[in-house]
Amino acid sequence: MRLGCPLGSRKPRIGLAWLALPSLPFTSLHFLVRPLTDTLGRPIAMTDLPATSTDHNELARRARLRLLRMHREAGVGHIGGNLSALDAMLVLHHRVMGSDDTFILSKGHAAGALYVTLWTLGELGDEALTQFHADGSMLSGHPVARWTPGIPFATGSLGHGLPVSAGIALAHRLQGQRGRVFCLCSDGEWQEGSNWEALIFASHQRLASLVLLVDQNGLQGFGSTDEVGGIANLRERFEAFGIAATECDGHDAAAIESALADDVTGSQGPRAILLHTVKGKGVSFMEGKLEWHYLPLDDELYARAVAEIEAG
Repeated sequence: MRLGCPLGSRKPRIGLAWLALPSLPFTSLHFLVRPLTDTLGRPIAMTDLPATSTDHNELARRARLRLLRMHREAGVGHIGGNLSALDAMLVLHHRVMGSDDTFILSKGHAAGALYVTLWTLGELGDEALTQFHADGSMLSGHPVARWTPGIPFATGSLGHGLPVSAGIALAHRLQGQRGRVFCLCSDGEWQEGSNWEALIFASHQRLASLVLLVDQNGLQGFGSTDEVGGIANLRERFEAFGIAATECDGHDAAAIESALADDVTGSQGPRAILLHTVKGKGVSFMEGKLEWHYLPLDDELYARAVAEIEAG
């Protein structure tokens, strides 16, 4: 759950309530609150991070660099789908969500992008990211629930995030609680029947606080979504379920923010936003390439990727 103030004026939340949770499999929690650092390990003050909406590109550049470094150090893949979802997560957390809102990452294999987003907020320290995929680490390849406020639910098996999000939205209404629920899914995830059941439920219950985002990069584990299990006209299908739907460029911060505006559809029920994205966004040899669903980076490719992003 987020603090509702603009980046630059907001203060990083240390989250001492975490200490009340059951003991974690870390030797200590000190690294969770260490200062942010750049790619050379130099401290970054919160005031050094982009403070206006026009600086999203710089924020995204830094986040991509840190994401690549984290994946390289861990020696793991799933980089392409993290890069396609990163812009949406940054816009949500920095420019849209308030303290009462909840974010559920249904495409759990993009956990790295979520960890880096929390890092840009100051909610994870730089050293925490060095624990990515480490044995016994809470920063696993798919999110572990409730060890930090920014990750309320564990995801990984696709098709679970939206049903849970719909349940949270209904619970908020029944309990008289404020706050929206944002759920980010993949496009291949719509081959899961549980998502369509959740749409029936959300539409029937008129869950106006529920906002679904679909990272529509067109690729999944074994091919393109069209080849594996194509679902044409996804927007029309959502609308047939009574879901107000819109589309936008999933790498254009202003377009994402506009699509997320509360009055964009005038809907009295749940809304869906289809984000047109590129798998591996920002790295030319990854963009639109199926293999980067899985491949890790070696030293040579890592250096090439970093050079491309630093060059803008």
